[in-house]
Amino acid sequence: MKKILFISYDGMTDPLGQSQVIPYLQGLSKKGFQFYLLSCEKPGRFEQQQSAVREMLSGCNIEWHPVPYTKSPPVLSTLKDIIRLRKKAARIVQQQQVDMVHTRPGIPALIGLWLKKKYGVKFLHDVREFYADSRVEGGIWNINNPLFSIIYKYFKRKEKEEVQRCDGMVCLTHAAQKITAALPEYNNETPLKVIPCSADLELFDPALINDQQREQFRKQLGIKPTNLVISYLGSIGGWYMTKEMLRFCKLLADKIPEAKFLFISPHLHEVIVSAAAAHGLPADKLIIQHGNRKEVPALLSLSDYSLFFIKPCYSKLSSSPTKHGEIMAMGIPVIANSGVGDVKEIVEKYKAGFVVDEFTDAAFTKIIEQVAEENTFDPLAIRSGATEFYSLQKAVEAYEELYRQILH
Repeated sequence: MKKILFISYDGMTDPLGQSQVIPYLQGLSKKGFQFYLLSCEKPGRFEQQQSAVREMLSGCNIEWHPVPYTKSPPVLSTLKDIIRLRKKAARIVQQQQVDMVHTRPGIPALIGLWLKKKYGVKFLHDVREFYADSRVEGGIWNINNPLFSIIYKYFKRKEKEEVQRCDGMVCLTHAAQKITAALPEYNNETPLKVIPCSADLELFDPALINDQQREQFRKQLGIKPTNLVISYLGSIGGWYMTKEMLRFCKLLADKIPEAKFLFISPHLHEVIVSAAAAHGLPADKLIIQHGNRKEVPALLSLSDYSLFFIKPCYSKLSSSPTKHGEIMAMGIPVIANSGVGDVKEIVEKYKAGFVVDEFTDAAFTKIIEQVAEENTFDPLAIRSGATEFYSLQKAVEAYEELYRQILH
């Protein structure tokens, strides 16, 4: 049985770990791989969620090695995390005779590269985002600050070396694959696969929604049969363009008085309310609801459309929004923007909604007029597109093929 060390700076007690790491490893462990899962865990969340994660991993060939995440002070705390992860990773590689290290981008990739050079283990570089550029474009690293300028240049240098020295690569999008394949550091013989963020098609399945639960939510949230419901799924802020989305909602509400806007979001509810008020969108048009993962499909099923605008920039060409696959799996058309990964191409290919190319009132109005006419999208065709493009099973099979190619 081949032994794999998987390193993630995101915790398994975080939503991302539970949606975009554990399901893949569960699937791959059934294909005959032994995993050593090394992750950084936020102390409060770890105390609350660790038993749930251990239950998810039980019965799989996955041995979890959580280490604490350090939040402050900036930079020094990250260095502390890197040292802690390196020590733990080196110990696992030496004790378990690991065959390959598989890393998420940024800090884990630094450690994967170091393990490759020090111990000669195979290194699968799972890009998933253009890390250094995403830190800058996301406003996390201000390169006008000399310290962050040095950090940015260091990571850019290391990213080139990771591309040069790795034994295989994964990108989330075809846009990122083209950019990566054109890099001077890329060796044409290095396997390079596109594996988008997958959706749990068994959880996000409209056929499994309990009618009673749906009606209960409809009643609880005050949604009438005559309402046109536009949902937003997930955290607010960051890359998600809250102001632009609320401006779109206001224009739509002016055109379609029966419209309601359902935000299925875990936190920052006050940001949604204040952004709506700033654009003159009445509070009675908003429905803000936190749902646990099992409730989300039923809440989503109340939607006629689901909206998300993501900041279009270079680093986001590497992005595959998890919510897109989940929304499509529910057969719901999206209203999204271009310039983010393969979103536009997917929406157009599967006739799965509307895409705006610019954030102007004119562009928004053009979409709103089409929405006002009638929803003629085919839910079954949209779900079929999700099954073809975002299937977890297909993602696991693609990873298995890549693992065997590297470890032959």
